[in-house]
Amino acid sequence: MYEYLLTVDGDEARARAQAETIADQPESAANIHTTILHVFTENDETSVQEITAATLARDILTDAGIAVDLDETVGDPTTAILEKAEQVDANRICVSGKKRTPTGKVIFGSVTQGIILSTQRPVLVCSADD
Repeated sequence: MYEYLLTVDGDEARARAQAETIADQPESAANIHTTILHVFTENDETSVQEITAATLARDILTDAGIAVDLDETVGDPTTAILEKAEQVDANRICVSGKKRTPTGKVIFGSVTQGIILSTQRPVLVCSADD
């Protein structure tokens, strides 16, 4: 079984691009399992089931015949994503970067950059068409 960890924030276009990218991988859908993870940065009464981007990605993947689990956690996004990748033994982490200037990345940080620099696992970076 090939395990993907797909990370979503609230952006539906990025979640769609990520899910479609996984659905288009050469592995057989029957041999793929995807954990969709949303990281809340603070305790919230909201559930991952209420995050439209997460349910959209789930629907795209299940329509493609891919097994999916939705998961959520609270904390620093980079740390939480890396911990979940370890927990599910992800073969690949799928993220979607936001378009930022180099200065913006320095000032605001970049979850995508943090993941790429902090893991030995392959990272699949997707972007939504603008």
